Amino acid sequence: MSSAAKRILVVGEINVDLVFKGLGGAPTPGQEVLADDMLMTPGSSSMICAMGLARLGDPVTFHGKLGDDAWGHYCLGALRGAGIDTDSLRPDASLRTGVTVSLSTQQDRALVTYAGAIADLRAEEVSDALLAQADHLHVSSFYLQEALRPRCKALFERASAAGLTTSLDPGFDPRRIWGVDLIDTLQAVDLFLPNEDELLAITGKDSIADALYALVNGRTRTVVKRGRLGCVTLDGGDLLNVPAYDIDAVDSTGAGDSFDAGFLHAWLRDIPLIECLRWGSACGSLSTRGIGGTTRQATEAEAIALLAASA
Repeated sequence: MSSAAKRILVVGEINVDLVFKGLGGAPTPGQEVLADDMLMTPGSSSMICAMGLARLGDPVTFHGKLGDDAWGHYCLGALRGAGIDTDSLRPDASLRTGVTVSLSTQQDRALVTYAGAIADLRAEEVSDALLAQADHLHVSSFYLQEALRPRCKALFERASAAGLTTSLDPGFDPRRIWGVDLIDTLQAVDLFLPNEDELLAITGKDSIADALYALVNGRTRTVVKRGRLGCVTLDGGDLLNVPAYDIDAVDSTGAGDSFDAGFLHAWLRDIPLIECLRWGSACGSLSTRGIGGTTRQATEAEAIALLAASA
């Protein structure tokens, strides 16, 4: 890509992923299930997206909360190792870094999360100076970031006033309440990146088409991730679908966050919408080659090669 890279500020959660791969079935109370493999990797939707963007060559700054503990220092080291600016991160001895256990079968995955420091970040802690250093603001895990959530719209409004474009990946609501505050927040968001289940739950609709039409607000583009079925968005009132790519998948953990990275990588360079969808689908698909969300994320060259081979 020839266009200049935009500076991206990712505001979100920091935690470790403990990934158990190849379970014979979902765990059942009172019974034991064996895994084929296990890996500790950098986790959280925000970290995986940030590391995916950095892997593609985008300049990324990360801001969030973490404990002054072994897992917090592990995450901090991983972010720095990926070339991400972590100057605003301050390990806090009063907090404990979050942990997610990912239980992955061939068909799907289940997540168990201890939020820890994730729930403590507040919108006002994202300084104007941080916003001034960026061209785009991305926020993930709206429902897990409980202290950020009430002022998340205000944060997006501040970012827009400072000239940034904005994006939001809602993540799953563990309480399954969803709430209308997210739909209100979208009034200040340029790009919304839910998966299919999240979209239908947020809107209360039974079909993707109805849900997408329900979120039309004159500003926000909603792009829906559908896993092996690819992705879809509205284009001039019609549904625009792009399939997933045929990859020998090992683990789907974080694939949606790598999709976000690929889509943003293209979208921030103002390339055509259909190509943005393909970039997202390519990066999401390529990320499934390894265990965990960050071990096999795509480089720009790998994504270009897959796109060319599939043209």
